[in-house]
Amino acid sequence: SAGSAHELGCNSLLKLPTSVFVLSGCAIIVRGQPRGGPPPERQINLSNIRAGAMARRAAQGQPDTKDTPDEPWAFQAREFLRKKLIGKEVCFTVEIKTALGREYGMVYLGKDTTGENIAESLVNEGLATVRREGIRGNNPEQARLCDLEDQAKSSKKGLWSEGGGTHTIRDLKYTIENPRNFVDSLHQKPINAIIEHVRDGSVVRALLLPDYYLVTVMLSGIKCPTFKREADGTETPEPFAAEAKFFTESRLLQRDVQIILESCPNQIILGTILHPNGNITELLLKEGFARCVDWSMAVYTQGAEKLRAAERSAKERKVRIWKDYVAPTANLDQKDRQFVAKVMQVVNADAMVVKLNSGEYKTIHLSSIRPPRIEGENKDKDKRFRPLYDIPYMFEAREFLRKKLIGKKVNVTVDYIRAATGPGEGTPAFPERTCATVTIGGINIAEALVSKGLATVIRYRQDDDQRSSHYDELLAAEARAIKNGKGLHSKKEVPIHRVADISGETQKAKQFLPFLQRAGRSEAVVEYVFSGSRLKLYMPKETCLITFLLAGIECPRSSRNLPGGMQVAEPFSDEAMLFTKELVLQREVKAVNGPKP
Repeated sequence: SAGSAHELGCNSLLKLPTSVFVLSGCAIIVRGQPRGGPPPERQINLSNIRAGAMARRAAQGQPDTKDTPDEPWAFQAREFLRKKLIGKEVCFTVEIKTALGREYGMVYLGKDTTGENIAESLVNEGLATVRREGIRGNNPEQARLCDLEDQAKSSKKGLWSEGGGTHTIRDLKYTIENPRNFVDSLHQKPINAIIEHVRDGSVVRALLLPDYYLVTVMLSGIKCPTFKREADGTETPEPFAAEAKFFTESRLLQRDVQIILESCPNQIILGTILHPNGNITELLLKEGFARCVDWSMAVYTQGAEKLRAAERSAKERKVRIWKDYVAPTANLDQKDRQFVAKVMQVVNADAMVVKLNSGEYKTIHLSSIRPPRIEGENKDKDKRFRPLYDIPYMFEAREFLRKKLIGKKVNVTVDYIRAATGPGEGTPAFPERTCATVTIGGINIAEALVSKGLATVIRYRQDDDQRSSHYDELLAAEARAIKNGKGLHSKKEVPIHRVADISGETQKAKQFLPFLQRAGRSEAVVEYVFSGSRLKLYMPKETCLITFLLAGIECPRSSRNLPGGMQVAEPFSDEAMLFTKELVLQREVKAVNGPKP
């Protein structure tokens, strides 16, 4: 019987080359065309010749077994075939099939038997011997093998050279005593390698050259579906695990590559495989065979944004592992996903009230960040807790946002809508939140806040898609802030803001008034608007909060709680309050202080 393995094109890694795997100098595995999944395999052993046996590692868990080294010239024979066959079109004939199903035959390079005879090439190079005991005298193919072997002997090629070939036996290193030191010593420089085994789509076994280290490498930044080992020893593939493994195998198995070993957390070597035809990490993501992994994305050296973009492409096309994917903003119209708005107020250093072009007001929370907070019960029970002044770095964070954003137009891209949560044991209730990436002049506000150490990045479950569309930049900004000891990550004394609140204390206000009157004009920030003409001001120079009335006018009063019940709002009170808010809330003003009424 005869067969062939066809090449579908090898211009890029995405196009599938011939799947030939070289077991040794005299045995190969060929695969047919994939149809709806990985294709069947077929092992072809070369008739009438024998090449040296490759090294084998001792069976794990069996202490009485030992590693078996290469036979002389075995690796060179394997390499001769690997370089000649991998990615090429081959044709084969099967001459004998044993009772155990082992097939022996001839392999030719090309579409038919007129191509180069692989067995003859091996014998001619002195990389295989002829099994003369089974030769029939009238077989011209066998006679030619014998002639080629005689020529190789007389030319002292390969196996027939002087010295016995001990120099061809590799010093294979199956384990590395200190993997982290080994990875660090390479300084993320590309190292030549051959991919010897593919465990799953994102984990390979590589032979590092020229020192023959055999290492298991997990691709940085991604994870493919895996094969779960059951209690009985069998393996159960997760959905698309077999397809992902075949995708990587058919493109990288036994290929010459370069590997950048990027990190080694917990004895796991993380790396990126470089191939002239493309980046397998990006391709696995783009084709929906893998998902991004935050913990190893941080060490990926080829640009994390490319991985997120590839994953995003697969999600949008709903391919393979993303076939049931629903985007966090799938229910929003485009105009509600991206818009320009004017910032009217900063809330709690991680949110802001913006005014849309329609005139509507909307609260936007910055995606994936957490403002400064007090851990545990550190609040002073004897005084009223004021988060803006009493939480370390909350005031600095609010001020950073206020100075940069108040009254400015910003670009808002909604990343996700966080559903409302009810109160639980020890946790408060939260209303529905619109979480977005906010930029001004090309600057990501959340990233700027995190880079100054004025906010931290929220960590998510791996399958939680409700996160910032620039999550990796946020993580990188936080890493810089930690490294440089900025803000919340500083070892210095935390800033303390002793702000006297005399806005509701008549006696203190009377005592303080002469100081303000002597100052004449005072700089202030409008912290709150009670009504159109009644404000609360923060005086930074005097470090106090005061209630301030606009002299000479009185605006309609808003509704408020009184001891006798709720006072109804006067007509136009809301309009007056909104008018004043839009003009001065959280803006820097100059207050001219007159006599207290």
